[in-house]
Amino acid sequence: MRGCLSLAACLGSVLAASAAEPLTIERLSADGWEIAGYTGTFDNRSSLILFRRKDTKYLVQCSILYDVTRNPRVITNCYELH
Repeated sequence: MRGCLSLAACLGSVLAASAAEPLTIERLSADGWEIAGYTGTFDNRSSLILFRRKDTKYLVQCSILYDVTRNPRVITNCYELH
């Protein structure tokens, strides 16, 4: 019985961690992150934005893809760079 309870607690913590809000440009901006760099491609279909914050030791990079053949057309992926 005790093993089942600890397994349930572990599963609950894993599910809660995976249900955390993904990083978005809007959330980064609201949380005080500043743009440290930006680059785009020659065909204007994708961009990279690098964010920094003075009180953290890592950067956050967001890649933005614009593709008219997909729905939604704008796909954003933000991740921490440690």
